[in-house]
Amino acid sequence: MAQRVLILIEGSKTGNGLLYVQAAQSLGLRPITLSTDPASYEYLGTEGLESIHVDTDNLEALIHVCSRLRSTYDIAGVTGFPSPGESVLATVGKLCGYFGLPGPNPTSIEQCYDKFTQRQLLAEAGVPIPAYRLAANAGDVKRATAEIGLPVILKPAVGNGSSGVRLCRTVDEVAEHTTHLLGGSHNWRSSPRRILVEEFAQGPLYGAQIMGNEVIGICAADFGPPPHFVYREFTFPAPLAAEEHERIVKVALSSLQALGLGWGPTSIELRWTKRGPVVIEVNPRLAGTPDPQLVHLAYGVDLVTEHVRLVIGDEWSSRKLHAHTAAARILVPDRDGTLDWTDGPSRAAAIPGVAEVKLYVKPKTPIVRKGDDRDWVGYVIASSPSLAQTEAILQSAVDLIGWSITPFPTMIRPEWH
Repeated sequence: MAQRVLILIEGSKTGNGLLYVQAAQSLGLRPITLSTDPASYEYLGTEGLESIHVDTDNLEALIHVCSRLRSTYDIAGVTGFPSPGESVLATVGKLCGYFGLPGPNPTSIEQCYDKFTQRQLLAEAGVPIPAYRLAANAGDVKRATAEIGLPVILKPAVGNGSSGVRLCRTVDEVAEHTTHLLGGSHNWRSSPRRILVEEFAQGPLYGAQIMGNEVIGICAADFGPPPHFVYREFTFPAPLAAEEHERIVKVALSSLQALGLGWGPTSIELRWTKRGPVVIEVNPRLAGTPDPQLVHLAYGVDLVTEHVRLVIGDEWSSRKLHAHTAAARILVPDRDGTLDWTDGPSRAAAIPGVAEVKLYVKPKTPIVRKGDDRDWVGYVIASSPSLAQTEAILQSAVDLIGWSITPFPTMIRPEWH
């Protein structure tokens, strides 16, 4: 009898990749990763995992590799990760369709991938969203800003990880970031270059984690200081009144319907504004680390394993086993430079209630902040039966972790004679 395998398209450098590998193995599956650059995922080498080099932007090449694998293995399912872009997820849907495997609707994924199209579909369905305009040049951005009113958020119409997203409070800041986005400084992953100009929806930030058509959990989240949007903290469950929870669930499920989603995991970011819950973004995938770990600690629901069950056509469960509070603090450097040393992770991990301490960087690593999720250097996760206790445990652990960064030497401009 042929061995059952789970095909993973691309991986995750700091997120869920290893979790999916472990979930597959726990279900008796052999994980095989297909990637444009397998060496970029450290855990593949560390764990001695099988990987195949293939252009994951080329659907025909992927079909060819999977067809070859089918001659040896029983392909139980295919899934993937938004790396280097969300388009991988649409490719996963097309692969699943080709081989008759359970999977997401690629058209729905592509509609979400384009933030402007996503906004249009949500607006047409009456889902509350910020005011928005699409811009292709500096003149468009200027007009859109005048129509919406400062402050505004400028972001690429296609992208992920908060890359290129900036809050602009003045006309000068709008012009500066427009130049950055259109002038070649930003690493665009699609063409043509299009900018989304949005109203800055102000209010507490929440995230809804969904599997199928069921909201599994809602977290309270927080960003670091503006003008960038780099996550700093997550807490499950969010401290919400019953009526607030119900309104967020209603808006989240309306978003699924508007976008043709409802198969597999979805992650929705919302703000609670004067209008109530407003949808900031819908991601047709499982949120990255640390959300899956937090959901598992808070509710006893292993979203990664249940997603793999769904992918291979098995019955999955969202039954909650307990009710704890789980929180994570993201570790972000406060300056650019060379990392000299780190200290305290092992002491922090030894504190009762600390579930995980992770540092991505090693001494002598150059630190260059980009104002997006690539700035993360690690995280700490804690859980307990109460919010106050979890927050106290988390703070105690974070206080034990330290590092030193030596600023890069200042370039001295030579004098001309």
